[in-house]
Amino acid sequence: MASVTDTAKPDPAGGGTEDETTPRRVRRFGGSRLGGLIFVLNLISLLILLGGALALNEWRRGLVEARQESLTVQAELLANVLGQLGITRGEPEPMLDPFAANQWLVDNFIPSGQRARLYDIDGLLVSDSYAVSEKIPGAPLPAARPAGTPLPDTREADQKRSAAAERASEALLSEVELALDGEPQANVRRSEDGDRVVSVSIPVRHVQQVLGVLTLEAGDVDEILGAQRRALTPFALVALAVNLLASLLLHLFVARPVLRLSAAADEVKQGRARAISLPDLEGRKDEIGDLARSLESMTETLSDRMDAIERFAADVSHEIKNPLTSIRSALETLDLVKDKAQRDRLTTLLQNDVRRLDRLITDISNASRLDAELSRDRPRAIELDGLLRDIVGVYEHSVRPGEATVALAPITAAASGAAARVMGRDGPLGQVFRNLIDNARSFSPAGGEVRVSLARDEADPTRILRITVEDDGPGIPPDNLETVFERFYTSRPKGTAFGANSGLGLSIVKQIVEAHGGRVEAHNRMGADGQILGAQFSVFLPAASGAVSGRRT
Repeated sequence: MASVTDTAKPDPAGGGTEDETTPRRVRRFGGSRLGGLIFVLNLISLLILLGGALALNEWRRGLVEARQESLTVQAELLANVLGQLGITRGEPEPMLDPFAANQWLVDNFIPSGQRARLYDIDGLLVSDSYAVSEKIPGAPLPAARPAGTPLPDTREADQKRSAAAERASEALLSEVELALDGEPQANVRRSEDGDRVVSVSIPVRHVQQVLGVLTLEAGDVDEILGAQRRALTPFALVALAVNLLASLLLHLFVARPVLRLSAAADEVKQGRARAISLPDLEGRKDEIGDLARSLESMTETLSDRMDAIERFAADVSHEIKNPLTSIRSALETLDLVKDKAQRDRLTTLLQNDVRRLDRLITDISNASRLDAELSRDRPRAIELDGLLRDIVGVYEHSVRPGEATVALAPITAAASGAAARVMGRDGPLGQVFRNLIDNARSFSPAGGEVRVSLARDEADPTRILRITVEDDGPGIPPDNLETVFERFYTSRPKGTAFGANSGLGLSIVKQIVEAHGGRVEAHNRMGADGQILGAQFSVFLPAASGAVSGRRT
């Protein structure tokens, strides 16, 4: 190869297709298997929390409503009892007996955790179960402080408690006022102590006349909420476990492999390894496996390029050293030779070596720039018939006496104009045909002819164009029909000009043709008697039918 960089080959049919060795990608969620795993794990934890919250919200609502219904039934029963016991009377006018109501609250049992309050028609408190009960509500007092301990400043806390108690009283009075209108009330509100309570207010009637309001409160709402939180705890723990599992899986299957790939890349960077090889990661069927395979392929390609650079440098050193050694030997001998004929031969040898060295350096320079030119120029539609006419025309006008001429065979309509278009780069393609023509001319006898032709390939006429360059030279040894395209191949038959070839021209041809999705072959033209009539080089390029022709520069 003329260059140490491999070039990607487009599909011969003109369209890009995946390499046969590329594994078929599995259809994945959102294009990403790891992304799907992350999404599913997070969705599961979210659904667990959401489901638990919805279920417990319904359960809490049901408990509160059940508590309100229970208090409503209890309050209605108590209100009926008040009427039956004579605590309310209608003669001579409807009224509520506050003294009998107080005595009734003392004599009757009020369940623990509940509070009963009785209001008259004006909304004034008549009786409070906390006031008439022997049980003293409240929280235990704090432990006694040591003597001399300064009292804490509780003014701000007292103000907050006072404001909360005022808001609670306003809410209670509002509830009582609504109940005095004859409609039972059921609410969840804050008590004077700041606790959340379920409250029910039922009008107390004598026949149909509203004489007051009986309010029952249950202070176990916070216990209900605490039970709800405790019931939510298992859901939260399961969701936490799912998240922890997801984090662990992400660490094991994403973070650690990425760290291993990073460490392997550092090994390559620091020169302790030539390529990345992690078989356990490369066998994975997700993005980490794709990344591992891509990194391995990349580093193997880089390693191959480094080997190619080393071989190329060794070959260049060897090829340059040969003419330099010959030049040095001739210069050292030139001063010792007195015979004019011998000095002339040495001078001719020096000139040949200089031309050989100049040609070698020129071809090495072209080979080193080839990859950059192929990657910089964008492919476009090129009409090969026009390109070949231009190239052959240059040779026709610059031929010297005794040199081989170049002729372009007539091109049929099936291989001209739009039918002769290929997708490529006119600069490198022109170099292909010039190298083949120069190679054929260098092996042609004096006054010989190099023939160039363009036609459809007989094996695949609908898709392949064939360009042929043939000469009348000694041909190619049968054993070298493949090696003739190797770098620095310079095996020349006896009698051919020395120093006219560097051994890189055909290697450059092969690389450019393969970069355009084609191939190049070498054959010998055989006569009827089995004699070699000359060499024939055939370039096969995929046609780009229907493409818009690009303007050549």
